[in-house]
This record gives sequence, structure tokens and C-alpha cells, in this order.
Amino acid sequence: LQAAGSSHLDCKRRPLASQHLVAMAATMSATLHTGAKMPLLGLGTWKSKPGEVKAAVEHAIKVGYRHIDAAFVYGNENEVGEGLQAAMATGVTREEIFVTSKLWNTRHHAEDVKPSLMESLQALKLDYLDLYLIHWPVCFKLNEKKENMPKNEDGSMQYDVVPFEETWRELEKLVDEGLVKAIGLSNFNSQQVDEVMGFARIKPAVLQVECHPYLNQEPLIEHCRKHNIVITAYSPLGSPDRPWAKEGEPSLLDDPKIKAVADKFGKSNAHVCIRFQIQRGIVVIPKSVTPSRIEDNMKVFDFEMTEEDLNVVRGFHNGWRACVPAIPGPDGKDVPRDASHPFYPFNIPY
Repeated sequence: LQAAGSSHLDCKRRPLASQHLVAMAATMSATLHTGAKMPLLGLGTWKSKPGEVKAAVEHAIKVGYRHIDAAFVYGNENEVGEGLQAAMATGVTREEIFVTSKLWNTRHHAEDVKPSLMESLQALKLDYLDLYLIHWPVCFKLNEKKENMPKNEDGSMQYDVVPFEETWRELEKLVDEGLVKAIGLSNFNSQQVDEVMGFARIKPAVLQVECHPYLNQEPLIEHCRKHNIVITAYSPLGSPDRPWAKEGEPSLLDDPKIKAVADKFGKSNAHVCIRFQIQRGIVVIPKSVTPSRIEDNMKVFDFEMTEEDLNVVRGFHNGWRACVPAIPGPDGKDVPRDASHPFYPFNIPY
């Protein structure tokens, strides 16, 4: 198997006995251009509510996860940090856990980058991050209230325009200072990735994007592979608990076509969606705060889909995105909120 950006994927191709699941969750990894190993299975923390995420992180690490994906804007990094500390108190070392966080849209100006990272490190109770991503190419103004979603009086977003290079230079300094081990991008399209690659002294190690069978991202994956950039798939199950979900929208977890593949292996739709990424060498970060589901999402190392199975799942691609910020348009139908911003990433195919 080839990892999406690297090259080397540490795994075996044979089905594995169930007692090896924990070990595989911890050790099956993609290798970044820095040489660091990034576990292919991680715990996502977006939409994990206060009061739930500490226990989720602690439990995930207890049962074998070694990769936690966080972000400043999720508003729960303090609890993520509490979960990390609780897990490390049981003997798991900091070096064993791969932790990602992300720079929010209001913090793209040079003078705001390091202070934002330091806020995240303080909340997470860590001395360094394994990976720090620019969360979105689109940027907002940082107002006096430091609101994450600053709005004008008419309800529209208060946008800002900060060149990628200004922000990236500051991320590179964070690597130089040892505060982050690797830097990368999130929600950037192929042209934006190329722009960053063109001026970067320290290249992006990872691109995190929405990715699942309805949005398999194959062209973008291939594009990033040429740059030795690893892909992380967020919302790999289609983000069924997204607050803006509407009746009649596609559901990966209820799709009978995916169930037909899952039934071949005695698995669930969720298992197929996660395994689809792992077999393509994609890092995948399903979110859950339910202990049983956190454990169940690990049960993807004891079966292997054939290339024919993978092609069947690839065939479910229809370009549907679960995670595009939207507002009501003139005709009442939702339209992308940020489409007018010059850095909006979804105006091109990939």
C-alpha cells in the first residue's frame, strides 16, 4: 500500500486477528516528509461537546488510539488537553501520541499566528504540536471581541484577505522554534496547495479535507501525492450529526450500496467508509464521544477489501459535500456562504 503523500505505509495486507486491532490502530501509519509517523486512525473532536470530550479522548487513548485531531475553533481544546493529561498519567508518553491543531480564520495575520498557537498549546497542556494546519484558506477579520465568526450588522461575515505567504512564514518560524513538528493545510484546493508549495521553505506535510465515498477526492489525492503531501480525511462518515443536516440529504451510514459491500465482510457501513480510506493510505479521523463507538471504529484492521471492492466504493462518488458553510440564497435555497471570498476553495473541481 502507498500512503497518499509519502510513500511508505506501515501495514500488512493480510486480514488480522481481532486481538491485533489495538496494536494496529497505534502503529499503522503514514510517514510524513519530516520522517514522522502519523497514525492512520485518529479521533476527531469537532462537534464534541464540553463535558464529553475529555472522557472521549481519555477512552480513545486507553483503547489504542494514538492520534487526536483538535482545533482552536472547536472550543474544546481545554477538555482535549485534560483527556490527554489523564491518558498520559496512566503511562502513555507524549511522544506516543500524535496531536494536530489548526489556526483559525481570524488569525491569519503574521502577528496573530504564534499567539494563537500558544493559546492552543496552553489549552491542550502541551509543549509542542505534532502538526499545525491552516484551517481554511478563507480569512475573517479579528475584531475587538475576538469573535470566531465576526459578522456585519446585516449578518454577513466580516472577511479579510491575508496572503497565504504571510501566514505560512509564521508557521515555518513555529517549526524553527520547536513549537510544532510539522505544518500543513486544511480545505485548500489543488491550485492553493501549488501556490504554497511555490514559496514554502518548509513544505506542507498534510492536507486535511472532507473525504468519504460520496467525495472520494481521488484527483486531489493524486495531486498531493506528487508533492509528497499526506491526506487526512475529515467527516469520513459524512458528518451525520452536522447541525445543518436536512431531510433527504445523502446518508453514508444508511446507503444500501455501501451496506452490500459491508455485508460481504460482516461489517457496518461505518467500517467500510473508514477502511476505504485506510486502504488508500489516507489518514482518517472519525469523531465520536461514545465509548462503544470509539472502540467500534477501530474494528477496521481485521478485514481487507479487494481492489474490486474499492472500485465499487469509488463508484459511489457524486461530489456531495457535507461541510460547506451555507446561507439562504435569494430563492430560499442554501448557497455557499463564503463563495464570494477570493480564497474560497470550492470554485474549481479540486
